[in-house]
Amino acid sequence: MTYKQVMNKPFKPAPIIPILADVGISISDLKKNPAAAIEAAKSQQVAILNRNKAVAYIVSPEIWDHIIDVFDDMKLAREMEGLLADDLEGTIEVSLDDL
Repeated sequence: MTYKQVMNKPFKPAPIIPILADVGISISDLKKNPAAAIEAAKSQQVAILNRNKAVAYIVSPEIWDHIIDVFDDMKLAREMEGLLADDLEGTIEVSLDDL
């Protein structure tokens, strides 16, 4: 490709990728001082970055417990929806005015 072809090529910016954390740290900085990243994760979420893309997250045990609780609640809600749908088969819907 010649210089003129490169210069006339339309500019396409890299897509913006969100980092779902309070702070980010590069993998090389993590290797240098992993204790600092773990300490920072006690009070905020830390994204581990490789070439400015998040490849992992460090969160506190309290945040992880909360995430697990939310997933458990979602699972229970789906199970209850299934049980309620099974129980409602063959029932007749009645409005308060009918009573």
